[in-house]
Amino acid sequence: MTSILDEVRQQLGPDTIQQLSSTLGADPSTTSNAVSLALPAILGGLSQNAAQPEGAAALDNALNAHDGSILDNLGGLLGGGGGGGGGGPLGGIGGAILGHVFGGRRDKVEQGVGRASGLDAAQVAQLMAMLAPIVMGVLGRMKQKKGLDANRLPDVLQQSRAQAEQETPGLGGLLDANNDGSVADDLLRMGTSALGGMFGNKS
Repeated sequence: MTSILDEVRQQLGPDTIQQLSSTLGADPSTTSNAVSLALPAILGGLSQNAAQPEGAAALDNALNAHDGSILDNLGGLLGGGGGGGGGGPLGGIGGAILGHVFGGRRDKVEQGVGRASGLDAAQVAQLMAMLAPIVMGVLGRMKQKKGLDANRLPDVLQQSRAQAEQETPGLGGLLDANNDGSVADDLLRMGTSALGGMFGNKS
């Protein structure tokens, strides 16, 4: 099965990164770096949630509301963000998703992404709220077309998190370096040198 990370990356080409940048009011290089860190954070949170059978079942059930159709109009949805507006429809959906994924750790995770990427707190919150529905849309489409279910979710999510750690120099082990089950405090210790690998950003 194609990895979740590869499927998400297909949705985040240069045009989409440019739209994200415009919505955030940030340059594409900084946005790409932030995406390179935010995606593993979201996947790591989902992986932790799905590690227990009840968590995997809850995520599998949630995917019934995310059939992947959101991916068919990303340009329109992102274009409606209007800087500072929360990313339009994606931002509203994404905030709810992030609340489920991170719970009380959400602020710390966003703070860590911001400190490592150079985006401010509002920009990070907006970016992650736009990325979360894309990730869920990819998972939902994989459920429909490739038979991804509660039994397979834990392994597929863990594989994608491991792939992100391998492809982004410096990321491996830092998402939970102290083995406390939380990505938040480890993100706070990351620096910009670890970023950019996932999307081949050279700037």
